[in-house]
Amino acid sequence: MRVKKFIPLFAFVLLTGLLFRGLSIDPTALPAARLGQPFPPFAQPELLSGDEISDAALTSKPALVNVWATWCYSCRVEHPYLLSLAEQGIPIYGLNYKDDSAKARDWLEQLGDPYRLNIVDVEGSVGLDLGVYGAPETYVLDADGYIVHRHVGVLDEGVFTRDFSRWFPVAATSESMPAAGGRL
Repeated sequence: MRVKKFIPLFAFVLLTGLLFRGLSIDPTALPAARLGQPFPPFAQPELLSGDEISDAALTSKPALVNVWATWCYSCRVEHPYLLSLAEQGIPIYGLNYKDDSAKARDWLEQLGDPYRLNIVDVEGSVGLDLGVYGAPETYVLDADGYIVHRHVGVLDEGVFTRDFSRWFPVAATSESMPAAGGRL
């Protein structure tokens, strides 16, 4: 009988604890399954040339891999900022994710092309191996092709300065870069 009196109290304490645990989790922090691992191996066509490229093309110095698509509104928002990073010499590789290649080529022709190479991933297989949740996502690769950072969402000057500047210090200190959505 005495135990039954404490069941509501125990349930209240348990639910309160779970509530506080849930409130302490950052909803924007998504786990990066491949963090600290090499970029997944692939052999896919390059968007503009049609030539087959592989993961070996992404190594030699720190670089960004940007997951984008023409159907992604946020990708259009971050695109001017990617152009400004490319103008400063930051190596950026594109992963055109689950998109129509003809539309993607037209999009780059109209808006400019910040990418050194663009991996065609119509089926999403590279994205699946990478652990992509959606577009846009941006990964930092070290010189050996290992994933050292992942950002989900629009890449802008604030995010770049906060999260990417240790790999690309010159771009983080530039005053000439427009904010995301700005015009070049």
